[in-house]
Amino acid sequence: MIVMGIDPGYAIVGYGVVRYENNKFTPLDFRSITTPAGMPLEQRLEIIYDSLTEVFLRYKPEAVAVEQLFYQHNQTTVISVAMARGVILLCAQKCGVPFYEYTPMKIKQSVAGYGNADKQQVMEMTRRLLNLKEVPRPDDTADALAVAICHAHSSASALSRIEAVSKMGQYNTGGDRSTAFEGGNLKIRSSWGGNGYGAVLSKQRKKQK
Repeated sequence: MIVMGIDPGYAIVGYGVVRYENNKFTPLDFRSITTPAGMPLEQRLEIIYDSLTEVFLRYKPEAVAVEQLFYQHNQTTVISVAMARGVILLCAQKCGVPFYEYTPMKIKQSVAGYGNADKQQVMEMTRRLLNLKEVPRPDDTADALAVAICHAHSSASALSRIEAVSKMGQYNTGGDRSTAFEGGNLKIRSSWGGNGYGAVLSKQRKKQK
């Protein structure tokens, strides 16, 4: 699975592309996109869109993940960041890549093991998980890699749970409750009721060129 994490912004956009196979991470690319101060916002957004499109087309990620946006005191800043997020979402949509968001607590828990970890702890664990010599800079790039790791862990956990369920029996079409999970090229449906418990698991993988 190839995942792209992005730390949105209009001055700096950090991104990281990782491959996750057999519980092991391999960093493929990580850097930041910067836009000149004083440049009109629409031009900065165009640079972000064009640059990210190149990355999407080069690595063909199966998912793109970002941290959820929370309200900030500076309304001008939060609006501009929201616009940048919109450009990222549009870019992912145009490239056919599913888009996911995670809370800061979820990212910390997934990377560092607990939701109250501080920034330095998350960055250090990101470095270790990716087997890097030093923490990526700027911080925006390290944050993007952490989000990518979070999505990879979350998707793998969901798959493991459903695979465990599927071993318990055949899919029960008469189940009175059902859940569904769909992420990237993974589609999962499960149901259970009075007549049994089971799951249907469907994986569709893109051929890597």
